[in-house]
Amino acid sequence: MPIIHCISILYKELYATADKFPKQHKLGIHAEILRQSLKILSLAVEAAFKSKFLKLPILEKLRIEIEILKHLVRTENELKIIDTKIYLRLSEQLVEISKMTSGWLKFITQKGV
Repeated sequence: MPIIHCISILYKELYATADKFPKQHKLGIHAEILRQSLKILSLAVEAAFKSKFLKLPILEKLRIEIEILKHLVRTENELKIIDTKIYLRLSEQLVEISKMTSGWLKFITQKGV
C-alpha cells in the first residue's frame, strides 16, 4: 500500500507545518487542507479494502479530491501562508500521489473490472 504511506507522510508534513501559522490560518484554509488530506487518506484505505468492482468509483473520487487538495495548497502558497520551498515539496508529493492514483485506476480498468 505505498499510496497510503505517501498520503500519511503528506498529512504529517502538513500537520507539522501548521505550528508556525497564526491562529487565523490554522483555523482557515489550513484546517481545510488537513481535512482534505484526511479525506484522501480514508478514500485510499477504503479503495484498498474494497472488492475489485467497487474500487473504480472510489479511485475516481480520490483523483478528484487530490486535485482539490493541490489547488488548496497552491492557494495557500499564493496567499504567502507557506513559502515556496514548502509549497514545492508538498506539490511534488501531491503529484506523486496523483500519479499513483492514476496508475491504480489504469490497472483496474485494464483488468476489465
